[in-house]
Amino acid sequence: MPVSKTLPNPENCKPEELRLAITTAPTMRSRDRLYAINALMLEMDFSQVAKLFAVSERTLTRWVHAWNQAGIDGLIEHARSGRPRKIPQGRVSQIVNLVEQPGLADQHHWTGVKLHGYLRDELKLPVAYSTVMRFLHDQGFRLKVPQPWPDRQDEESRKSFCLELQALMKNPDVELWFGDETGIEGDPRPRRRWIKVGKTGRVTKNGDHLRMNVTGMVCPRTGEAFLCEFSHSDTDTFQAFLDEANRLPPPSRPRQLLILDNASWHKAARLQWGRFEPLYLPPYSPDLNPIERLWLLIKAEWFTDFVAKDADALIARIDKALCWAINRAPDNIRTCSIKSEL
Repeated sequence: MPVSKTLPNPENCKPEELRLAITTAPTMRSRDRLYAINALMLEMDFSQVAKLFAVSERTLTRWVHAWNQAGIDGLIEHARSGRPRKIPQGRVSQIVNLVEQPGLADQHHWTGVKLHGYLRDELKLPVAYSTVMRFLHDQGFRLKVPQPWPDRQDEESRKSFCLELQALMKNPDVELWFGDETGIEGDPRPRRRWIKVGKTGRVTKNGDHLRMNVTGMVCPRTGEAFLCEFSHSDTDTFQAFLDEANRLPPPSRPRQLLILDNASWHKAARLQWGRFEPLYLPPYSPDLNPIERLWLLIKAEWFTDFVAKDADALIARIDKALCWAINRAPDNIRTCSIKSEL
């Protein structure tokens, strides 16, 4: 049956508008349709245009009719609803519970392949792997590395500490300082970055295991920070830190509480505290210490892919990092809030 070779109406848009539509077409199919109309408007043979775009003359005719009726909009391909998902709505909550609690299926963790196999073989759901992946994304699941969490925490002591801390924050006579130590290495672990598929990203590593320690304390209310470098951490270095901290200008509040973890050198009987009163965090509760976020910020900004050639280079880098942190301390420290899921 012969096909009526209808030609596109050139009055539906200007040539420059058609060229712009071709370059901005959202899909390859939309662009091919517009290219075909452009070729016909340039008086190319109808049959040759159909062969050029690997379509039948009947299909090309449908494109021309769509152009003549709606212009450019008639050929632009819009998003489609697609086939309905094969996971019944009544099973959604069951599958979500399985993903969050693998033990319900006698599993320790899920991979995409393992979950797909379980849904197909055990729950008898005729779903494809791609459908399972879309389902997980639709339900808000993403692949992440879980945060290690100590199993020795005492929830009651954490709750009690948080209540005590809230009361101290409201006391106008009390200034709260949070102290801690951190180690800084001369060749820290590489951080994640964008690397093209098929290529191997590399960062320099010397293997000398250079390391320095930083002892510090921060005051979230005022944004003040006091930081010192040491070769290691023990009672003597912590006492030296306290001695230097007590040389700071007189405080505006009479009571100065220094909140610390339970490291042995923080509890030595021979420590001379000066103006500070120690208050200890519940065991295994670093998440209640705001200075931990400052350590993360310093390491991210100054020690990503940094490799120290020797101890002097590491010390010089730490000096710059601590000066940067102290100069920006009001902004950095005030944003350090005590994050707790209690």
